[in-house]
Amino acid sequence: MVQAKKVALYLVVVFVLYVIISDPDTAGDYVTMGFEGISNAASAVGDFMTWIANGGNS
Repeated sequence: MVQAKKVALYLVVVFVLYVIISDPDTAGDYVTMGFEGISNAASAVGDFMTWIANGGNS
């Protein structure tokens, strides 16, 4: 099982390097989309925590 994880990680790294080298503009777009997703998730968690702190009232 550990060997399979190593192979999978190696394939992911090779794929990421291939995408970056073959099309850097698209790779930059993917990174931007990833950071936007993380930012949106953090914002949603913050909104939820605010809602909880307010007693769950709308």
